Amino acid sequence: MRGSFFSVRARIVVLITLVTALGLAAAGISVYIAERHRIFDEVDHRLSANLDSASHIVAQGLPPDGAAWPSSEEALKAVIQRMSPDDNTGAMGIAEGRIIMLPGIDLDVDLGGEHAFARHVQDAVSDGRARIGTYAEQDAQWRYIAAPITIEGSPAPATVTFVMVYDLAAELAEFDLASGMFLISSIVIVLVVAATSTVLATRLLRPLRQMRETAERVSAQSLKERLPIVGNDDVAGLSATMNQMLDRLNHALRSQRQLLSDVGHELKTPITIVRGHLEVMDPDDAEDVRLTRELTLDELDRMGRLVQDLADAAALLGPSPVVRAAVDLDVLMPQILRKAQGIDGADVSLAAGSASGIAHLDAPRITQAVLQLVQNAVTHGAGAIEVGARTAGPRLQLWVRDHGPGVDDAVKQEVFDRFFRGPGAESRSGSGLGLHIVQVIAGAHGGLATVQDADGGGALFAIDLPTAMDAAMDASGNPPDGAARAAETDRNERVEA
Repeated sequence: MRGSFFSVRARIVVLITLVTALGLAAAGISVYIAERHRIFDEVDHRLSANLDSASHIVAQGLPPDGAAWPSSEEALKAVIQRMSPDDNTGAMGIAEGRIIMLPGIDLDVDLGGEHAFARHVQDAVSDGRARIGTYAEQDAQWRYIAAPITIEGSPAPATVTFVMVYDLAAELAEFDLASGMFLISSIVIVLVVAATSTVLATRLLRPLRQMRETAERVSAQSLKERLPIVGNDDVAGLSATMNQMLDRLNHALRSQRQLLSDVGHELKTPITIVRGHLEVMDPDDAEDVRLTRELTLDELDRMGRLVQDLADAAALLGPSPVVRAAVDLDVLMPQILRKAQGIDGADVSLAAGSASGIAHLDAPRITQAVLQLVQNAVTHGAGAIEVGARTAGPRLQLWVRDHGPGVDDAVKQEVFDRFFRGPGAESRSGSGLGLHIVQVIAGAHGGLATVQDADGGGALFAIDLPTAMDAAMDASGNPPDGAARAAETDRNERVEA
């Protein structure tokens, strides 16, 4: 919907912003989970280190000579005094589920009134083995170590327990601050990305908007609009392609108008002749009726040939005008000669030394073109007619030579135009499309039809073609760059004229 939230620009901005937000969220969640695991592992490592330290202190005995501890409480007192306090930690000593000893310094976690926790720990070490566990009751989220201490011969209580805790909520709170900063930074980044992508999408899509506006202004009456080409990126390439398409459409429109004008002009004459003779014909005069009938049929035949020639020319301008195949010139040229000899008034021979070999072309279309050149030589030339073929590198030239008056230099570039008829053609039959069809066939092969003066007089018409299929057409079925494309452009310019 044009101008709505779901425009192309809006979809691009939303997509980029969403991808950025999802990327930041995925990174943040991954880091958060990994950091939580790291914190938990670090807490367990510290607790394990304190357990090892407590075991070493008890095993070492009284300093400095390592005498046996007089009681379990003395050993517990030494462990608590020598422990390394850390942030978010607390410690105590318990016996029989009661708190009997606390550190002499203030720690972040005060366990002085945690009797329920003391009973929980006493139950956890009832088997006499040290344990690392988690306590989560009410607002407490603690990770703790409980290490029973038993000194043989100690007065009651014979077994005491050293307890050290880490406040997990406090440990995670330090990381939560960084997480909050990351969240705020991510929101700012997403907003900046959204604003930046909006500006960039607007600038990048401006040429597309111009294309849309240009397409809206283009009509069958006006194809002069063109897109500005800025830069060398894909959008600039698309603008150039659009301009080329508009050029082709403009050319096609002018060619269509010219065709309609030419057809109207060519059909107007026979229609006028038929109508005029019918209007003045005396229906009571049998001879006048006979003569009028003959003239009318002749003009209708001429109109029929014109319509057929137009249909042939239109077919050659379709999407698949020719179908190439490997053709042996030693077979093709004699076939063309035999067909040319059947043309009324044609004295045709095959030139000596004509080229041989394999060429990739549409044999029926090339035969049609050469026969049309022979018919043209019969109609406008004189004397014997020769047909032949010669090669020059990757090019093949099929030619027809007559011994007539030749073609004036002034009209050599026009003889292949649609409906062109030279001086004195009024007295000859023909639609003026024959040589134009020859040029279209040559162009469809990626070649060019030409005319020049022949040595010794007469005209030499030639069809210059590429011999190889890959040279004739590219992968998309279009004429290649170079001479063949130039030939096609030249043909189009003459048709447009």
